[in-house]
Amino acid sequence: MAKDRYQKGIDKIQELTSSPDDNPTGFMDIGDGFKDIAPDLSRYVVEFAFADIYSRPGIDNKQKVLTTITALVAQGKPQIEMHIKTGLSVGLKPEEIVGCIVHLIPYVGFPSVLNALKAAQKIFKEQGVTVDTSAVE
Repeated sequence: MAKDRYQKGIDKIQELTSSPDDNPTGFMDIGDGFKDIAPDLSRYVVEFAFADIYSRPGIDNKQKVLTTITALVAQGKPQIEMHIKTGLSVGLKPEEIVGCIVHLIPYVGFPSVLNALKAAQKIFKEQGVTVDTSAVE
């Protein structure tokens, strides 16, 4: 059963990131960097976050990633870069990601939004993504 749960999480990560079988977690940082002090951490991340939470029905992958981005902006967490990449991977338009982040100004404040936009700029630049700003006044 536990192996099935782990595989379900890996399958969800691959769905979100389009990562190949030889590198099933792709660009996702699932805690492998802590194998020397917490070798079970990546299993917790895969099984809980992806097999249990990200695999739940009710909202689609785009909505899940936007929700995750929102939470990370609010908390000011560096994992936002990874989830911006995931957003692009699941088909979010860069304008949707930026729109989501800017929409949070009255709720989380300018510093959190500015930091998140800096992260988005970095990811967009790395991936050669441009943002259509023609609709912005």
